[in-house]
Amino acid sequence: MSRFLLVTSDVTFEERVQTAISGRIPGSVQTVYNTQVPDTPDELLRKVIGELPSVLLLGPGVDPGAALRLASVFDVQHPEISLVLVAEADPALALAAMRSGVRDILEPQAEADVIRVLLERACHTADSRRRGLIPDPSLDAAPSRRGGRVIAVTSPKGGVGKTTVSTNLAVGLGKLAPMSTVLVDLDVQFGDVAAVLNLTPEHTLTDAVTGAAAQDTMVLKAFLSVHPTSIYALCTPESPAEADLINAEQIGHMLEQLASEFQFVVVDTAPGLGEHTLAALEAATDVVFLSGMDVPGVRGLRKEIDVLTELQMLPGSRHIVVNMADRASGLSVQDIEATVRTPVDVVVPRSKAVTYSTNKGEPILQEASRDKAAKALNQLVARFDPAHSTAPRKAVHRRAVLQ
Repeated sequence: MSRFLLVTSDVTFEERVQTAISGRIPGSVQTVYNTQVPDTPDELLRKVIGELPSVLLLGPGVDPGAALRLASVFDVQHPEISLVLVAEADPALALAAMRSGVRDILEPQAEADVIRVLLERACHTADSRRRGLIPDPSLDAAPSRRGGRVIAVTSPKGGVGKTTVSTNLAVGLGKLAPMSTVLVDLDVQFGDVAAVLNLTPEHTLTDAVTGAAAQDTMVLKAFLSVHPTSIYALCTPESPAEADLINAEQIGHMLEQLASEFQFVVVDTAPGLGEHTLAALEAATDVVFLSGMDVPGVRGLRKEIDVLTELQMLPGSRHIVVNMADRASGLSVQDIEATVRTPVDVVVPRSKAVTYSTNKGEPILQEASRDKAAKALNQLVARFDPAHSTAPRKAVHRRAVLQ
C-alpha cells in the first residue's frame, strides 16, 4: 500500500494532499510539521510510524537548498522512495533537482487533481524501483512493463516541420510534467533537435544505446542533455556514419528504459519507415502522424497508415496533425480527411513566428505566445494531458515482416 510522508507546516497544502489521495490512491499521509530539513534520511525516517513511505514530499516551506542536499543522500541510500519537492519551479531549480534525484517538482498552489496525478506517478516509480531492488523469487516471469507514454512523431516525407512539432510538443509536455519529459532525436543521420533547442550535447544517441547506459537506466539518464524548459533531450551523433552502429533492437531497449523513468517520451523519427522508425513505432503508446497540405505528402501519409495497419503496428492512440496549413495551397482539411480516411485532429497554420523561433533555437511554446500556430500546438499538447486525455492506450503487438 502506498504511503506518503509530508514535511511542511502548511496545513492547507496538507488538506489538498489528503483530498488528492482520498478514495483514489491506496495509502495514508503522515505529516512532519517542521520546515527544518534534517541532514540525513535516518533522522527523518525515525519519525515514521509503521512501514517506510513510498513518496516523500518536501515542502511547501522547506529551504530548497537543504531539500536538494537531503534528496541527493536519499537517492543513494533509499532509491525506492520517490522524492517530490514542493516549491515554485524555475529552470535553475529544476536542473539542480534533476541532478539531486528529485522525482518531480510540484507547485505549492497545485490543486488536488494535479497532486493526485503526480503522486500516482511517483508511487509507480517507487514500486518499479522496489521491484528492481527486491526481486520476487515466486514470479516465473517479470511483470509486464508499465511506464510513461512513448509518443512517436512520424511522417512519410521530410520538410513538413516534424522536428518543430516534436520539440514544441516536448516543451509543452514539460510544463505538464517537469523533469519527467524526454525528447529523443531518432533521425540518426541528420537530426536537428540539438539545433532547434540550441543545445550542445556532451553525449549522444550512440552513447545511450551502448556500454553501461544500455545496462543501467541511471547511467542512461546521466547521458541526457538538460534543457532550460525542464525537459531532457537525447540528440543524434555529429557524424551520420554512426547511424550504422545503432540497430533497431538497441532503440527498442532504450525507449523501454526511458519509459520506465519518464512520464512522456517524445520521439522525433526520420522520414519514412526505416528500421529505427519501426522500432520506435513498435515501442510507442501513441503516434502523431504529420502531413503538410500537398498532394504527395497526403498520399504518402495514406500509404504509411496502410502499411502500418498491415504490419499491425498502429498504436491504439493516434493523432493526425496537418502542419503549415495554408488556405492558398489548393487543398482543404476535408480533402485530406477524405484521402487518409481519418479525421484530422489538429491543424497548425503556417506561421512566420514558428519559423523565427526555430531559427532562434527557442521553440515557440517555450514562452507564452498568442500566435495561432502556438495555440494549435498547445491543442496537441492538451491531447496528452492526464487530466483531460481519454485516448486509448496501445495494445501489445509484435512487428510483422514485410514480404
